[in-house]
Amino acid sequence: MTDYLTAAMAMLGPARNRYADPSAWDRLHDDLGVRLPSDYRILVDAYAPVQLNGHLYLHHPATERWNLGTEMRNTAQAWSQVSWDDADPDEDPRALFGLEGLVFGVGNGLWPIVGSDRGETVFLTPGPNAPHLLVEDGGGGWSQYRMSFAEWLYRYLIGEDMAGPNSSAFYPGPVKLQRLPMSADERPEPWYGPDRGM
Repeated sequence: MTDYLTAAMAMLGPARNRYADPSAWDRLHDDLGVRLPSDYRILVDAYAPVQLNGHLYLHHPATERWNLGTEMRNTAQAWSQVSWDDADPDEDPRALFGLEGLVFGVGNGLWPIVGSDRGETVFLTPGPNAPHLLVEDGGGGWSQYRMSFAEWLYRYLIGEDMAGPNSSAFYPGPVKLQRLPMSADERPEPWYGPDRGM
């Protein structure tokens, strides 16, 4: 069985751990009322705030800019304003995945944990069916992935369709990582993971 956390980190290269701070996670968990999975926390601590392969964004709870808690709350609030009453059954996650209700950023609701510049949003569904991710493709299409975040990220990076059909964002060669600027004047240089033979 594949250890997806190890496999994903092998593609991304050595952990940077620039902002790793267990107390920041404790504050975030207390504030949200939900505990985020350990594989997700390890990956965020290792690399975030970062953009992966030019599309996928990971935020961090210990930074003022690109703050994970702020991003999660703002994204959940935006999704909470969507009216689902007139949604087409093909685009209604309640009908697609048998959800009784649809709430964002509370209790056992959907928690936005990753976004992309292509409009995709990855949601964690905590609770007894975890690990369980729902991904909205930026155009109203939803897909379900019963896997850990580390497995989802690994499959995303190797070019599988991880936001629904025809959603691959594969780039051959090493994974490109771009540190997100921590001030208006900062212009971070990208760096690359090890050769993947792809």
